[in-house]
Amino acid sequence: MTIVHNFFTSGKIILNLSGTILLFLILTSCSSNDEMPDQRLVEKELYDQAQNRLKNGTYSTAIMSLEALESRFPFGRYAEQAQAELIYAYYMNSQFEASQSAAERFINLHPRHSHTGYAYYMKGLASFTDDSGLFTRYFQSDLAKREVVMAQQSFDELSDFISRYPNSEYVPHAKQRMIYLRNLLAEHEIYVADFYMKRGAYLAAVGRAKYVIEHLPNTPQTPNALSILVEAYDLLDYQELRQTNLQILKQNYPNFDYSNNESVKERSWTNILTLGLLGKEDIRRPKTVRP
Repeated sequence: MTIVHNFFTSGKIILNLSGTILLFLILTSCSSNDEMPDQRLVEKELYDQAQNRLKNGTYSTAIMSLEALESRFPFGRYAEQAQAELIYAYYMNSQFEASQSAAERFINLHPRHSHTGYAYYMKGLASFTDDSGLFTRYFQSDLAKREVVMAQQSFDELSDFISRYPNSEYVPHAKQRMIYLRNLLAEHEIYVADFYMKRGAYLAAVGRAKYVIEHLPNTPQTPNALSILVEAYDLLDYQELRQTNLQILKQNYPNFDYSNNESVKERSWTNILTLGLLGKEDIRRPKTVRP
């Protein structure tokens, strides 16, 4: 009797559990279907749906609407606007590679469009982002090699954008981002120079420090680069070069304490962390071009 009772009790539990799972799957399916663009929507309705979703910050569903608009109406009134806004929506949804690809595609398809400058701008932004984890880099004290390449690529692409569209409304933000990237690249060079100094590779450290001064000037790392040159030349017994760089350091950075320059960990990472130039708050959508 007990065995039979347990059997039926277990069966009820399984049935109840199965029913719960089935209900969950149905509700999830309904929710997903609600987000998908209605196939019956005409072009203008689909475009308006995408605009509302962008405005509300629901970027994943906005992407669905924009992709559907482009797919169903590739030669429609809103096709080019949808392509430009996809660049933005992908970026805001942290799909940075997709944003880059969409920007490159737009540039190739519409080299003379009013949104082409925006595509160049967003391509540069998407090349290097903070979603890899700035705080991870902080605790590691350096950029990974791949990140250095990406940061340099982003800097170069933003520079290209500014040279092509010097009067664009996006230039001020692009310049801010370039300042950040240049500081970050300089920080990396100083970190490597410090690494070489600790291992007695003084000539290699000199090369890194000189690169900062010659190719990444006027960053927070410039006095650190000079101080490394002073220390390295002293250890190499190049006293004339040591004295020259010490004089430059004292003249241009009189408050810099070069005598207590022990570790790159105490240099400008805090400055970099507070710049806030890799957030998405200042990223704007492309202007609406009325068809």
